[in-house]
Amino acid sequence: MLSVAIVGGLHADARRAAVDRLLAEVPGSVALHHDLATAVQGTVVRTVRDRTGIVSAGEAPLVNDCACCALREDLVPELERLAEDGLTRLAVVELWDSVEPKAMAEVVASADLRLTAVITAVDPALVLPYLGNGDDLADAGLAAAATDQRTVADTFARQLEYAPVLALATSEDADDEDRALLAQLHPTARQVPIGDGDLSGRGDRDWESWFERRPAEGQGSAGQAGLASADSEPGRHPLAEAAFGGFDVEAAAAAQHPACALLPADADECGVATLVWHRRRPFHPERLYAALEDLCCAAARSRGRFWLADRPDTLLHWDAAGGALCVENAGPWLASLPDAAWELVPPVRRAAAALDWHPEHGDCCQHLVFTSPGLDRDGLELLLESCLLTDAEYAAGRTAWKQLPPAFDSLLEV
Repeated sequence: MLSVAIVGGLHADARRAAVDRLLAEVPGSVALHHDLATAVQGTVVRTVRDRTGIVSAGEAPLVNDCACCALREDLVPELERLAEDGLTRLAVVELWDSVEPKAMAEVVASADLRLTAVITAVDPALVLPYLGNGDDLADAGLAAAATDQRTVADTFARQLEYAPVLALATSEDADDEDRALLAQLHPTARQVPIGDGDLSGRGDRDWESWFERRPAEGQGSAGQAGLASADSEPGRHPLAEAAFGGFDVEAAAAAQHPACALLPADADECGVATLVWHRRRPFHPERLYAALEDLCCAAARSRGRFWLADRPDTLLHWDAAGGALCVENAGPWLASLPDAAWELVPPVRRAAAALDWHPEHGDCCQHLVFTSPGLDRDGLELLLESCLLTDAEYAAGRTAWKQLPPAFDSLLEV
């Protein structure tokens, strides 16, 4: 049965090295790649290759002037064709630079294809430079559509944090600070070295018995469950093993949702720190808005959920990288919903709320996480605290809170 592994990432050299490693290590594997750089000419170029070179190539027309839409329309039929011919064991979907794995994983899963891995390839030495790059993708020649308004930093952050497996390129420029930053940004990820050396394949290995022993379909997860130890069979490359570990699209989406995201914990190592800031009092909208620039520049990466006094029933998503902040309405806090509506909420969100339930405010809270080299913990905490309602403002109650100036209307496009 065909397995599908998605390999993405803005670090193009690392991504190609990871794909080449998989093609060399897994017999019967091919890589599909859609080059969106040709979208300005009205087409997307598709190539299929194995470890010996290009097997086939073709073009797909743009769909609604969108290169990513063309990728979606063309990818599934190609994967279905590979599944039907019965000759391919692993289809490696090598995403173009700025394509995010979440969208493609959901496309593959919705087509009832067997998605067994989502991998982001990373050069550890480039993590901080990419997180600090606030340039628009369009300015960098990496936009996936004419309307693409993403930046290099926020795109890279999502690529990194969605994948449960990180394929790490060998980098002489990477140091302990780079490795600590990567570990704190995505502490639950399985880090797998791409490795150096021969990529000619390992024909003398007992691959047939390995495929028979790998976890059965459905035993994998969006994290590390279902993955055997890389040391359990000497000579087996751990990246090839990870490509069959299993992937749960729904669990991966829940892990990114601001209401129940698996956010990093407090940490401090090799000059890199992560601050977890959790409070049960809403922000004053004007004071928080005035502090946004300082807060966004205080850390290489910050994310989480927050609570504004003038919108006390609304869960807001905080997502900052490259000095820029994206604020989104993520729906109501569960505390604001009638009991009957709880049945419509996914169980994972109800469980996350129950673990952090407050007798007065329910799940309403501030839960923000800041990660960066040289993080000024004390200064950051003082700034955040200054943005909360004062005792007098808090005591005035929700009716008064809702009368506060709506400073975030422009960000939330109200």
